[in-house]
Amino acid sequence: MRKILISACLLGKKVRYDGGALSVDDQIVEQWRSEGRIVSVCPEVEAGMSIPRPPAEIFKGSGKGVLNGEVDVIENDGGKVTNEFLAGASIALNLCRKFDIDIAVLAEFSPSCGSTAIYDGSFSGKKVPGMGVTAALLREHGVHVFSQYEIAQANTALLATSS
Repeated sequence: MRKILISACLLGKKVRYDGGALSVDDQIVEQWRSEGRIVSVCPEVEAGMSIPRPPAEIFKGSGKGVLNGEVDVIENDGGKVTNEFLAGASIALNLCRKFDIDIAVLAEFSPSCGSTAIYDGSFSGKKVPGMGVTAALLREHGVHVFSQYEIAQANTALLATSS
């Protein structure tokens, strides 16, 4: 049975920077849970970051730029957390390899997990097209990344690859 990687916050785990969750109430996710398909991850927490923690954004770039060493992930107090975000992305990739996962549902807008849009690094709430660090690394390695707004599409992809 094919497994799927899902952001822990989407599953109701209180792992977000503010100590909250971003729970999705979705019948498909509940089906995946009952079938034992879900592998849960919070890249920041897996990398040792605290709950709560200062908000972080990618400064003037996206996850691909972080992977290439061109830009940093910074906290709103100026702290640089690029290495933690890279470590978390690597842990998520290792989970995909361990469980032969090629589909992930990650939290949109996150500097780790955003798959189509992230915050712009100004801490003003402005969103820009781009991927977070984990989403970019997973995509580089052939994992199909979806957001919590694309669960039906993720399920279609999962069923198309299931044996």
